[in-house]
Amino acid sequence: MPSESHAPAVLVTGASRGIGREIARQLAARGLRVGVHYRENAAAARAVLAGLPGAGHALFPAEMADPAAVAALWAAATAHFGKVEIVINNAAAHGEHPPLLTGYGAWGAAWQRIIATNLLGPANLCHLAAQAMAAAGGGRIVNLSSRGAFRGEPDAPAYGASKAGLNALSQSLAKALAPHGVLVYCLAPGWVETEMAAATLAGPKGAEVRAQHPLGRITQAAEVARAAVFCALDAPAAMTGAIIDVNGASYLRT
Repeated sequence: MPSESHAPAVLVTGASRGIGREIARQLAARGLRVGVHYRENAAAARAVLAGLPGAGHALFPAEMADPAAVAALWAAATAHFGKVEIVINNAAAHGEHPPLLTGYGAWGAAWQRIIATNLLGPANLCHLAAQAMAAAGGGRIVNLSSRGAFRGEPDAPAYGASKAGLNALSQSLAKALAPHGVLVYCLAPGWVETEMAAATLAGPKGAEVRAQHPLGRITQAAEVARAAVFCALDAPAAMTGAIIDVNGASYLRT
């Protein structure tokens, strides 16, 4: 049944941990009803849901690499909330596949999995959201990209390529949807202190990664979340199409 609350609804993908979890918490604290999407870690997603302030939140499982699952996710979210005014595409897949050290089969598998999750999944969700939002008179989409789209990812080229594609998708949609009141923003974080990054940061590459950051520390998930919440709720319409760096000056582009 749709929620009886009139608070705006937001769907956050990949919200069971890391940046997505912080985005969900901060949006709930601002009074929104939050759709917590997860792929397979139901226990973690339930813990996020239980910790959200306010009411009317809900869980939505889906495999973002599967177009049919994305369509079902959107149908379930809109059926529950009645209308979803904001979508935040945060879910992503990673995995190293250095070109000179990866066999052809593993190389192809990495590209298929990462592009399907990081680019095609968000593209499909954006398509569904854009049509509904335009029909309703407006909405906001926030996509989570990466500094790797600009600086390159030598050990994970499919990841860098997927995020570069997400940047282009975001800007293309911003131009197409602006006349219909649908605003599209994109954030490009660098390294972030999350569960996903913990092993690298604790290992031999950790000192090298930290040395890239003039702040003397890695970006916190809550910092990226604050930028996402700004785009979702407060950013002016004139910023639509912007790709915003959130990397602690670890990579500066011109």
